[in-house]
Amino acid sequence: MRLLKHRERERERERDMGQEVYLPLFETKAAEGRVAYKLYSLSVFVGIFSIWVFRASHLPPAETERGRRWGWIGLSMAELWFSFYWFLTQFARWNPVYRSTFKHRLSQRYEKELPGVDVFVCTADPTIEPPIMVVNTVLSVMAYDYPPEKLAVYLSDDAGSELTFYALLEASRFAKHWLPFCKKLKVEPRSPAAYFSNVRRDDQEPLGDGSEYRSSVKKIYEEMRDRIDIATRLAQISSDVQNEHKGFREWDSVSSSHNHAAILQILIDGRENKVVGIENHDKLPTLVYLSREKRPHCHHNFKAGAMNALIRVSSKISNGPIILNVDCDVYSNNSESVRDAMCFFMDENKGYEIAYVQYPQSYNNLTRNDLHGICLRVLNEVRHSLCAWTGYNNFLNFLIDSHTFRSKSPVPKMSSYFWRLKLHRNRGIKVDLAAMDANGGPCYIGSGCFHRRESLCGMKYDRKECGGLDQWRKEMDKNEKQSAIVLEDRCKVLASCTYEDNTQWGREMGVKYGFPAEDIITGLSIQCRGWKSIYFNPERKSFTGVAPTTLLQALVQQKRWSEGQFQIFLSKYCPFIYGRGRIPLNLRMCYAIYALWAPNCFPTLYYVIVPSLFLLGDVSLFPEITSLWILPFTYVLIAKYGCSLAEFVTCGGTPQGWWNEQRIWVFRRTTSFCFAFLETIARQLGFTKLEFVVTAKVADSEVYQRYLQETMEFGSPSPMFTVLSTIAMINLLSFIWGLKRMIMDANFGVLEQLGLQIVLCGVIVLINWPVYQGLFFRRDKGKMPFSVIYKSVMLAFLACSIALYLV
Repeated sequence: MRLLKHRERERERERDMGQEVYLPLFETKAAEGRVAYKLYSLSVFVGIFSIWVFRASHLPPAETERGRRWGWIGLSMAELWFSFYWFLTQFARWNPVYRSTFKHRLSQRYEKELPGVDVFVCTADPTIEPPIMVVNTVLSVMAYDYPPEKLAVYLSDDAGSELTFYALLEASRFAKHWLPFCKKLKVEPRSPAAYFSNVRRDDQEPLGDGSEYRSSVKKIYEEMRDRIDIATRLAQISSDVQNEHKGFREWDSVSSSHNHAAILQILIDGRENKVVGIENHDKLPTLVYLSREKRPHCHHNFKAGAMNALIRVSSKISNGPIILNVDCDVYSNNSESVRDAMCFFMDENKGYEIAYVQYPQSYNNLTRNDLHGICLRVLNEVRHSLCAWTGYNNFLNFLIDSHTFRSKSPVPKMSSYFWRLKLHRNRGIKVDLAAMDANGGPCYIGSGCFHRRESLCGMKYDRKECGGLDQWRKEMDKNEKQSAIVLEDRCKVLASCTYEDNTQWGREMGVKYGFPAEDIITGLSIQCRGWKSIYFNPERKSFTGVAPTTLLQALVQQKRWSEGQFQIFLSKYCPFIYGRGRIPLNLRMCYAIYALWAPNCFPTLYYVIVPSLFLLGDVSLFPEITSLWILPFTYVLIAKYGCSLAEFVTCGGTPQGWWNEQRIWVFRRTTSFCFAFLETIARQLGFTKLEFVVTAKVADSEVYQRYLQETMEFGSPSPMFTVLSTIAMINLLSFIWGLKRMIMDANFGVLEQLGLQIVLCGVIVLINWPVYQGLFFRRDKGKMPFSVIYKSVMLAFLACSIALYLV
């Protein structure tokens, strides 16, 4: 309420000023309190430098301690890498910025001149991306708070599934009820499944207001959902339904999902005035189904190829100058997101240089403590104010919360300074993307991104040559005279598998080919052509997706991401080489944070294995507890992890959630990143080919129940689980040995000499507690397979035996 009053006073000042002063459509502010954070970073750097001095000055002699010397050198190299990577990440926390929009100014100036927007939704497999989930995403973007005649939604179905087409046909009919309902009651979110499942939440309309209307629309939705679910379960569509629409005849010549001609159907033609809603005679957005041509002998380039086909086809149907792309499991959670994006593109001073506006992605199925660490709160969030510095953050939070508790009014009667701090505390920004935003623009992360069509099609930035956002009207006027059937036939050739032969598509035009992380390389190439990008994180999350529900899914997803980014680093598109002279050094270093995920595996593996093995031979690799050199190690650990814990909690997380995130980072670095590194090197040497793995969006009911209970799933015999189990067993055996030497043998000198090593080993044991449960204590189907248990136990005993012999 306080924020609304502030906005109202701002509008009054604008009316008083009239047209004398230029008022931008968006505002950019640097995060406050950065001096405090820089002092904190400087203190950590002093601690890291002291560790370097210790390692260099206490190097064991080669003559008497050869084994300890090599272990010492390896640990020193691992710490050097961690220091280097920490230095890179400081660029992601140095000068972040955050932005705010003024949508009322946009409406006042350009309501009748808003540009067309084409929305691309991509799906690839109806078995792991259920059609009902896909159409909920489609309906959510169709219901944007935007003129429907300027909105077109395209669904790319790379599986060529008749079931997905049927689901979209059902959605096109339900849209006649759903869109007027959303506009009348102003509901959020506008995914029917998400809205009706959360309708009793406080941020929804009360049941007493339009409850009958709501019930009737809900009944229509449930009937549609049941029809789609039945067809999906039976994997067939009745002949009566097939006779209702000509589009089903396209599947008469389809032999398989990898061998068929292009299928294009305009289900709703937004150009026709006769396409109206049930109430208020509202027009509906254009809705198009596309399944591009697939042939066994032609490489289809996965999602990047689907996106490029959509770019070409949409240019002949609606030709919106702005393109939004979302994954099929990422529904729109904020109906005003498109207007927020327009505030950036249509700003008179800076809008012409903006290529894309990237929104963050949130998830609707995370457990309370974020079991798999998908949210990445500690790494990715920072406060807008002095709360960026953790010590001050805790103090301010205490003052704010205690003051709010004492206040009896709905709006806390505190000073404007403390109220501003509370607003800042309740709004987080993703640090990595926000820092990139301050240095030239965030990377493109593949979903939830509004693009300027001309920048996506390969145009270099030139202030004089950049076209206005009203150019789309020319294509629309030309197509008004063509029927939907004519447009369908005309556009199919644009989705053929041979259209891109001997063209620049996938290289200089459209989304880049040849990398699993096609989004990152596409965004980098756009920025290198002179364009800027924007990161925007509104108070209400704009896009909400589905997080992996099993540990293996999460690890495989991270493997694919880190593999694609490391491939970019080893290619000609390496940010330090390709971006030289084109983008700022700070931005290139921000890209390197992602590109160097995979190499993190080896220092991490060394740190979680070698000190534990040396513990078996009573060989110390760290300073003694009574030595002053223990101080820099202690300070760096407490400062780094104390900061992340406090920041995680103040960002809305829990201490258990923070611990889960630390665990998952160890798991990723020792499995996902390791396999990504090895496969990337093998691919560079020509031993493997590029593959694209789609993450499953559905899970078995028993598996999902265990996920909701925050129990990790280990039921698959994956090599990743063998690695995790082996590391867990090595540290368990070493920790037990260390405790035996210290307690049962009454040798307390071991504690002084090996104290830090025992603590490190004990922490790794605690991190791996879910692994031990899966190995020894669980009896459900989510326990470790016997083959994994056997391999890990044998490998652990072998490693310990070799260590005892060598050390």
